Amino acid sequence: MALAPIRARSAEEGAFQISWLDALLPLALMLVCFFSGLGALGLTGPDEPRYAAIARNMARSGDWVTPRLSGQPWFEKPALYYWLAASAFRLFGDGEFAMRLPSVLAAMLATLAAAWAALRAYGLDAARLTLLMLPATVALIGFSHAAAPDMLFSGLLAAAAVAAAEMLQKPRAGMLSRIAWGAFLGAATLAKGPAAVLLAGGATLLWALASRQLGAAFRFLHPACLAAFSVTAVPWYALCAARNPEFSRVFFLEHNVQRYLTPVFQHPQPFWFFAPVLLAAILPWTALLLPLSLDALRARSSGRWRDSPSLFFACWAITPVLFFSFSESKLPGYILPSVPPLMLILAATLARRRSQGSESSRVWVALIAATFPLLSLSAGYWLRRLPTDLGLATASAWLGLLGLAAAGGLTCALLAWARRERAAIAGVAVLTAVLVVGADVRVLPKLDSYLSARAAARVTTEELGAAARVSVWGVNRSLQLGLEFYLDRPVPQLTEGPAPVWFWTTAQRAEDLQLRGVRCTVVRKLSQEAWLVRIDAPFAL
Repeated sequence: MALAPIRARSAEEGAFQISWLDALLPLALMLVCFFSGLGALGLTGPDEPRYAAIARNMARSGDWVTPRLSGQPWFEKPALYYWLAASAFRLFGDGEFAMRLPSVLAAMLATLAAAWAALRAYGLDAARLTLLMLPATVALIGFSHAAAPDMLFSGLLAAAAVAAAEMLQKPRAGMLSRIAWGAFLGAATLAKGPAAVLLAGGATLLWALASRQLGAAFRFLHPACLAAFSVTAVPWYALCAARNPEFSRVFFLEHNVQRYLTPVFQHPQPFWFFAPVLLAAILPWTALLLPLSLDALRARSSGRWRDSPSLFFACWAITPVLFFSFSESKLPGYILPSVPPLMLILAATLARRRSQGSESSRVWVALIAATFPLLSLSAGYWLRRLPTDLGLATASAWLGLLGLAAAGGLTCALLAWARRERAAIAGVAVLTAVLVVGADVRVLPKLDSYLSARAAARVTTEELGAAARVSVWGVNRSLQLGLEFYLDRPVPQLTEGPAPVWFWTTAQRAEDLQLRGVRCTVVRKLSQEAWLVRIDAPFAL
């Protein structure tokens, strides 16, 4: 009888029962961690308002092939995010909820896919832990609230990895898993481009070399896999290239090859940049990396690791970090695809130690819970990075949340030490969700005027009227793009001209104008980075 390339425990599970708590608690966690506060903070940075504007333009124009920004083709990313956000715009209207909904759904897909893989490969307890741990990570909470393709790309790659594992856990891959593999990989290629093929291919090749099963890698080149991939991904690329002769050069050469090989997009970072990013991304579960490393060393010495599902998912976690560490352009979201498979392995590690009755399991769960009081004690360091003019840079402004985090973490640590590890793990996940709600209610609204142009757009309409002309001068690109999205019209750079003229600028620029004797009035102050100014006499910059 032929053996499957990797071992699975799916046959051992048989019929199993799940309590109402096991079903409802993960669902509640996903709803809170992913949906809570979608509108608490306006669209931030240059990317969110840019992607949202493209999606809105697509919904209005009915052109679902060519992404356009301010009327011009924009080929930085493929179309899948725009399609989903444009559809949400038509259903729910203009706003943060519609533009961030694709990322929320992708985070849920990643969680459910990882839990399914854990059930098939490791058993029911690993699946339960995955459902509790993965939604309560910094990475999924943060990127599920972003109007960007990163979470969509990562969720679809996670689903592709699960389909790939399903193909390898049987002596002969089934047709459904082949089609799912090709379709999910094709959708990931529509979400962010050829990086999907490179990461999936690299992870598969790394696993094949490490497990010495090169022949098994050819399963992924089955005609059904290639057909599903082609039907999913190729039509849009072909149509967009046919309608836009410059598409291939701009998209593939500039936004993929040059982005990887050169620092042209101004995101240079050291080679080790992603190591601390990954440690932060999986908080509060980072402490589990140590027992995972110890178990990996034991498995290697025992010789029973080559057909382990952990080796396969580890390759999917390692590949994005390795691949993008060599890139000349680095952003934290690049290694988001590493998080679902890594959390799956961490959940399996904890489940295995609990099933073996290991005394160390309570130690590791207690250390996880101790993350919260430790972060509370170190609050003084990271609070100094917040803007002082918003009243958030002092510990007293955070006293309630810091106290809750410290007390909740200590309570969960005591539960773990009392050998109630499962309750402690659930407590950590629930505490994370509660802190998310607390931040949505008490912190993000105060940061809104500093990080987003939403408040500036509202003030512009209140002070000048819906159709009045407003400009910007000396502000960062994020504020300009955000104003253009929320005001739904171009917001140009300030130039010389007749008075009066209204514009947004920084506190420093406004004070410089007054020192130069320019007759101007500060109409409204939102933050040090956003002052609304009116010039009352002819001027020259």
